[in-house]
Amino acid sequence: MKLGQTPSQTVGPYFAYGLTPEQYLFDYRSWFPPVLVGPETPGEFIHLTGQVLDGKGEPINDAMLEIAHANADGKFVSTPQEVAESGFTGFGRCGTGTDPQNRYTFHTIKPGAVSPDEAPYINVIVTMRGMLVHAFTRIYFDDEATANAKDAVLNSVPEDRRHTLIARRDERDGRVFYHFDLHMQGDNETVFFDL
Repeated sequence: MKLGQTPSQTVGPYFAYGLTPEQYLFDYRSWFPPVLVGPETPGEFIHLTGQVLDGKGEPINDAMLEIAHANADGKFVSTPQEVAESGFTGFGRCGTGTDPQNRYTFHTIKPGAVSPDEAPYINVIVTMRGMLVHAFTRIYFDDEATANAKDAVLNSVPEDRRHTLIARRDERDGRVFYHFDLHMQGDNETVFFDL
């Protein structure tokens, strides 16, 4: 039997098919959709949205983001029983290719601080075409200035770059939105962490 050539670019578009199939209308269940909460989940419901931008500031249409964060009490989900009780999964995925403006959107709750010396944050992993290794970053919140000022990870970033990790709060029609664009390159490049 003769085997054909395998694709040289193993990142995209395969993650859409394998990791976010419902979003892209494939006939498979997404194990970790972009909705991390149920109606009974305790905490402040938020919509986290933005774009992944290239070095020219153009939106990237085939990026995928994974987010993970603590619940409103600052505790990470560790068992299926906790998910069943609260409706909060603590982890979600979203691609940028199905929105007309190539945005990602997560429906979740605002996390609590994991410890008294940390600010509330969301861990983010970005995968996209042309990247052989995914990128890691964090999202902090602009309405948590006091907590942000004492967060060791945020304060390890040069002061003139910290703004690249801060999501902006906006309230519309009784709903809370946090806007956070990821700049993969360029003058306003998001700070990524070497893990």
